[in-house]
Amino acid sequence: MSVQSQYLHWLTLTAGEEGLQRELLEIKDDPAAVRDRFYTDLAFGTAGMRGVLGAGANRMNVLTVRRAAAGLAQYLLEDEGSAGPVVIAYDSRRFSDRFALETALTLAARGVPALLFDALRPVPVLSFAVRFLGAAAGVAITASHNPPEYNGFKAYGPDGAQLSPDAARGVTRHIQALRYEDCVPLPRAEALEKGLLKIIGKAEVDDAYTAMVLGLMVRPEAARRHGKDLHIVYTPLHGAGNVPVRRVLREAGFTSLTVVPEQELPDPDFPTVPAPNPENPAAFTLAIPLAKKSGATVILGTDPDCDRLGVCVRDAGGEFRTLTGNQIGCLLMHHILSERKKQRTLPENGACVKSIVSTELARAISRDFGAEQFDVLTGFKYVGELIQRFEETGSHTFLFGFEESFGYLSGTKVRDKDAVNAALLVAEAACLCALEGRTLYDRLQEIYETYGHYVESVVSEDYPGQEGARHIQRLMAALRAQPPRQIGGLKVLAARDYQSGLRTQGGHSAPMGLPPSDVLYFELEGNGWVCVRPSGTEPKIKLYTGVCCRDGGTAAVRMSDELTQAARALLRAGA
Repeated sequence: MSVQSQYLHWLTLTAGEEGLQRELLEIKDDPAAVRDRFYTDLAFGTAGMRGVLGAGANRMNVLTVRRAAAGLAQYLLEDEGSAGPVVIAYDSRRFSDRFALETALTLAARGVPALLFDALRPVPVLSFAVRFLGAAAGVAITASHNPPEYNGFKAYGPDGAQLSPDAARGVTRHIQALRYEDCVPLPRAEALEKGLLKIIGKAEVDDAYTAMVLGLMVRPEAARRHGKDLHIVYTPLHGAGNVPVRRVLREAGFTSLTVVPEQELPDPDFPTVPAPNPENPAAFTLAIPLAKKSGATVILGTDPDCDRLGVCVRDAGGEFRTLTGNQIGCLLMHHILSERKKQRTLPENGACVKSIVSTELARAISRDFGAEQFDVLTGFKYVGELIQRFEETGSHTFLFGFEESFGYLSGTKVRDKDAVNAALLVAEAACLCALEGRTLYDRLQEIYETYGHYVESVVSEDYPGQEGARHIQRLMAALRAQPPRQIGGLKVLAARDYQSGLRTQGGHSAPMGLPPSDVLYFELEGNGWVCVRPSGTEPKIKLYTGVCCRDGGTAAVRMSDELTQAARALLRAGA
């Protein structure tokens, strides 16, 4: 069907959706705008689908959500031989509650029972609920940390992790076979009467989840005795973390907690931040003055679906330092491993996991404590898959996993990033530091002095629209056809092409044993590295760089800046 034919068809499809139809009529004389909305369907991948809200096949709206839900239902019924149920959660974004209900009722229309939360819930609670309730799948309506104009449909398998590549392909196949007009939801009253829709309240999941997170502490007695003396400022950034994070901290003993009042309540416009992303230091603009006024030493921030955690810590001069995701991950890893070593509870087969684009400092820490370090592709589903393999084979005991993009996990009952879990561990680590007369920032400097000054950077180059997608493909092809021999004056020692699955060094190639992914990684002399990866959810290429320097933090930062600029130049040259 041509773009224009699709446009006219959607005018009919949206007859009952006044806002969507009005939006389509407003672009009827703008061929470029029409094409942008209909040149492709919104992609469904291992992270589900995510996009800008609006009318059209390439947008997030009630019709694309119903079609995705119907495709998931058909996949469960035909490919998995399962009639559900499916757990559904949603965050504070625009239309999240509507999309969650439409998902539930569309599943119900195809005979798949839906378990719908009664209010906002974080992604980690959804992941926990899938396993806890024995569900066949889960759906979270969220666009994570994206700007307000986005929303998304995250799909989870029965293990509580995001769908595997094979499962995502199966769902996609069913979605593509469906017509929008055939994805009709069951009326709510009928779904309730037939038992195909159940509303989940606090008693069913929340209490068990909270108890599980509290059980992941490594020094709970310290928090019970001294937690009240640690002053914390927290911002949920208008999202779903407000209730569970505050509850877990309070029940652990961290009662001196101040919440940023302007960012406490859910608000889909996220009016106080450029984007609700705790990776961005601007997210703490309101929190830092409040922390200085209240005497806090730690600031915690979670994104709208509460799977990412950002942290600011007070330094010796009284100023607040915004930590990177790599720094937070290494602080938590060191906290868990060092405390368990003191308690003699470190297993001999302990394992830590990180993504390939995360800091190599993690490997040095793991090695020091006798834990094996595993690397996985970007996407927390791969951490979840590794946890599942450890449990099935008994080969390793999972201790901690993280991604540089501010995602962390220390337990096995959740199979996605868990900012509630991470917030509690940061508070616990800060409490133990305070008992020694130190701060978390002091602890980070001690880690650098022990293992070396590791500095990482990530920058993005945006390429929007259809032409942008083609440009990204051409750029990656050019880098594969003519890989660099040096970057920023540093010799390339080896190249990893995760598309082919091969690592090449000195003319010899060897398989890496990971699933295929459109990623290029260059190992450089002097413990440096550069990675080029197209984003899976946004029209951009991400550049990751890393260096290690024994000469001090200032030298490492300078080396990192130089390498980042060289990597950006490499990208422009490839274009």
